Amino acid sequence: MVEHTRAHERIEPRVLAGTRRTFVGPLGKSVELFVPAGTRRADALRLVVHFLGAPFLPEYAVSQLGGDDRVVAVVSLAPGSAVYERTFAEPSVYDSLLAAIGRETSAALGKTATMRAVTLSGFSAGHAAIRAILRDSAHYARVDAVLLLDGLHTGYLPPGTVLDKGGALDATNLEPFLRFARDAVRGEKRFLVTHSEIFPGTFASTTETTDYLIRALGLRRTPVLRWGPRGMQQLSEVRAGRLEILGFAGNSAPDHIDHAQGMPEFLRRLEGQ
Repeated sequence: MVEHTRAHERIEPRVLAGTRRTFVGPLGKSVELFVPAGTRRADALRLVVHFLGAPFLPEYAVSQLGGDDRVVAVVSLAPGSAVYERTFAEPSVYDSLLAAIGRETSAALGKTATMRAVTLSGFSAGHAAIRAILRDSAHYARVDAVLLLDGLHTGYLPPGTVLDKGGALDATNLEPFLRFARDAVRGEKRFLVTHSEIFPGTFASTTETTDYLIRALGLRRTPVLRWGPRGMQQLSEVRAGRLEILGFAGNSAPDHIDHAQGMPEFLRRLEGQ
């Protein structure tokens, strides 16, 4: 399905000042590291690790935050969430990724790099890597913030049986995010989730999964009607502590891509700017 009413504006790639390094990461896939030019002045850095997508958008998003202490690494494995879940289910994979990011950042800066804060960002299927990382208690403790861009999914129970046919959500896959959301409500973490109105049918939609989080937290959606990034149309929001859940119109492929294109604004919002 394609919808042509909203603009679906796109950010054009451009040359960004800074240093790029590519290294082999999980599953032998390339990891793209970007160290913005101003980062060279910082001693302790803030790291953004983004899962799924072309490197330019996360790089641009981080470059727009300003400051002199940010680094971004982009990890893309393969289509579908299962490969992200399987890969990062082994905690050592994430440990190795962080170690490699530290080495490559140090090489780019010409000095030892120390990461003082970590934000995990995932678009669509990339959320499964974050879910697997958060399941490890040691990793969970060191993640300061999470950004999910139209990518909070789970299966139905029984498999393939949608809610209006008597199915239920497989809550097991939502528990790590529910725990993170509770901590965000208390102000201990930062968590921003965006979702569309897309209904996949074979697995739970991001509307259904965010509804689950909202009910479990005892919160309610507030209806709104305002423009969002790239011509997106926001319909609802939930705010509690340092948790935000933002609902947007649209059930087509371009509407899904809008959430990735909105990363600069959503990341800035997550960072409180």
